[in-house]
Amino acid sequence: MNIHTKASTGAIAAMSPQEWEARVDLAAVYRLVAHHGWDDVIYNHCSMRVPGEARKFLMKRHELLWTEVTASNLVKVDMDEDLDESAGVNRPGFTLHGGVQRGRPDVNCAVHVHTRTGMAIAGLKSGLRMVSQESVRFFERVGYHPYEGITEDFGERERLIAHLGMNRAMIMHNHGVLTVGKTAREAFILMRHLLEAAEIQLAMEATGSALIEIPPDICRKTVVQYEKHDSGRGSADWPAYLRKLDRIDPSYRT
Repeated sequence: MNIHTKASTGAIAAMSPQEWEARVDLAAVYRLVAHHGWDDVIYNHCSMRVPGEARKFLMKRHELLWTEVTASNLVKVDMDEDLDESAGVNRPGFTLHGGVQRGRPDVNCAVHVHTRTGMAIAGLKSGLRMVSQESVRFFERVGYHPYEGITEDFGERERLIAHLGMNRAMIMHNHGVLTVGKTAREAFILMRHLLEAAEIQLAMEATGSALIEIPPDICRKTVVQYEKHDSGRGSADWPAYLRKLDRIDPSYRT
């Protein structure tokens, strides 16, 4: 049975309000991902940069299920260190997220999952095709990273960052998918849209019929519309997600 390890009362009291808010948001992302069935027992990870501490980020303690993650039991790690399971964190997760946080100072939150849909799209040479409104959100905004095995080698970090570039998402060939954002809300919502776009494409391709590709000029127009929408009224869905989560299990806030 997993142990719900929590930070000491003193440690919590010493945290800035901004760090505690970041912890609550990241714990919410873990719980929401689990609620949608995108988790994988204790594997896969989400991360959040610590406000005011640019070289540190938060991630799940290795032995915990995603449904056991709370604001206080998230682990604060230094992205410049060399950590593995002996430090309480998963080595591949630390390698991937440490690399992303190091290489993209504009990113505060990253979400990485290995769902069947995500791994299926990651195995297609065509990648994500512009065949639905959902997919257009990622037009010229998704990178691709070749499979190198389990992400344990720090040397892979530079290649990961190069392939992610300044994109909002990355499809890791034969592996899974990653989304990044300035906020927890952005990274989570992008993952929901990316998986939906992949699921729609796979369903279309399964019919064997010719698909209608959205022309590049329409894609360029629409992706800009999406980015404006996502940063405006469309961002109001995050409080609604938290209200829903609070009804299901508010313990993530502890």
